[in-house]
Amino acid sequence: MIRVLIADDHTLVRKGLRQILLETKKVEVVDEAKDGKETISKVCANKYDVVLLDISFPGRSGIDVLKQLKSYRPKLPVLILSMHPEEQYAVRALRAGASGYLTKESAPSELIEAIQKVAKGGKYITASLADKLASEIGKPSEKLPHEVLSDREYQVMCMIASGKTVKEIAEDLNLSAKTISTHRARILRKMNMKNSAQLTHYAIICGLVD
Repeated sequence: MIRVLIADDHTLVRKGLRQILLETKKVEVVDEAKDGKETISKVCANKYDVVLLDISFPGRSGIDVLKQLKSYRPKLPVLILSMHPEEQYAVRALRAGASGYLTKESAPSELIEAIQKVAKGGKYITASLADKLASEIGKPSEKLPHEVLSDREYQVMCMIASGKTVKEIAEDLNLSAKTISTHRARILRKMNMKNSAQLTHYAIICGLVD
């Protein structure tokens, strides 16, 4: 039996995932966590075979949580389950130590297959993500503008490019508007851009947002 911790800030999502996994006798949901702090605390105190981790927590990105989890439990498989498309976060998540990346639109059977694979020490990536990783390997070593951003800056950039205001982003991430404005200024400086319109155009061209 594969012991799973579900980490997601939405109660309905956690309950839905628990219900899906109840339908298989090979996976047991033994715990839930509603934020990054609780996730880290439970992983440090208990033994799990797989952690199902959301990438968007209030006040802290799932990538940050993932990095901390891997520093405490390097061998613990962490499967990212996100509402964001692969193009936005999958490569960053895998680089940070994730064992796989699935969107929340994936079929239940695919989720169960992914859990079983990472529990055995494997990596789970979709065919489209495998193609993307292959293209990343073939790229020149010089980084693209968005690749120089920190994980938090990248998250804020994607939110700006998707049309959210500074106030909306601050509310979503449980941060102050001043902090988001500071991130925005750093993003523009690092990417050598003048305004949010340029950021949005760049993100669309690169396929980082719909």
